[in-house]
Amino acid sequence: MKVLSGQSPQSVSPRPLKVALVGECMIEMRGEPALGFSQTFGGDTLNAAVYLSRLNPCSRIVADYITAIGADSFSDAMRQLWRDEGVGDQHVRVIEGALPGLYFIQTDTQGERRFLYWRGEAAARSMFDGVDAGAVLHALAHYDYIYLSGISLAILTANGRQRLMQALHLARESGTRIVFDNNYRAHLWPDAPTARQAYEDMLRLTDLALITWEDDAALFGYTDVEALFRAYAHFGVAEVALKRGVASCLVQCALGRFEVPAEQVGRIIDTTAAGDSFSAAYLSCRLQGGDPQLAARWGHRLAAEVVQHRGALIPSAAMPSLDMPSFICAAEA
Repeated sequence: MKVLSGQSPQSVSPRPLKVALVGECMIEMRGEPALGFSQTFGGDTLNAAVYLSRLNPCSRIVADYITAIGADSFSDAMRQLWRDEGVGDQHVRVIEGALPGLYFIQTDTQGERRFLYWRGEAAARSMFDGVDAGAVLHALAHYDYIYLSGISLAILTANGRQRLMQALHLARESGTRIVFDNNYRAHLWPDAPTARQAYEDMLRLTDLALITWEDDAALFGYTDVEALFRAYAHFGVAEVALKRGVASCLVQCALGRFEVPAEQVGRIIDTTAAGDSFSAAYLSCRLQGGDPQLAARWGHRLAAEVVQHRGALIPSAAMPSLDMPSFICAAEA
């Protein structure tokens, strides 16, 4: 159970696969000063958790969110949103006196985003600190897959990040597969060397890497994709899906390297969660037995729809139809 690359229709689990998604959900505000704002919730791994749950027609995937929240009304509301979307919250820590993080999104005429954050004292920063975190860390080894991002690592205290890494190491030794989305945000780290060390430690534990080219180029200084793929092979990552915005996706795995063109979009409204939705669709396809090329097509298809809507989470009714492999729901036919 170490690599995704050899997965085939015959290897799809007869029971639902349990996926833990680790990260932070925040209060999302959208609008312009003095013109009013709308409020919802979002966060990179939370977006992925929701889309993973939606792309689960035959209940083959159980998606649980791992985080910490406060005991306030906003935390209660975001937790209800997760439940309404089919995302489990059994391992969510409630920290009395803490509050969720907050961010504002502003978009320009091309749909590109500008974020303003208030997250320094957010509950999620302490999710793996203290005695009470032990139960959550121990529970990670009972999942088939653990999904997290560079933001998941960046928001934690140094002690919490170390404890998480130890738990991931133990989980992987017991057969859990690790999925990592790089999502590098320089302002969340004290300095670039600290971030690079954390990423290198993470990549040595990673089975499937879902990488945004610009982020890794900024963090590691890669000048071409060949340098990136060589580095990931050195770290032992078995499967890499390299996201390049509106350009094609490159997939490197045991079967070889594949280039999958992106879908053309007439008008981009908002690029929020484009990468998160791609990652969720790619992972969903792979967990249901699809090959890497089909998984990349799923990723492009969902991301193309997401950027045509405002906000991280598009309406459920707007979810695109995807080319399901015939074997996915064979048992239910």
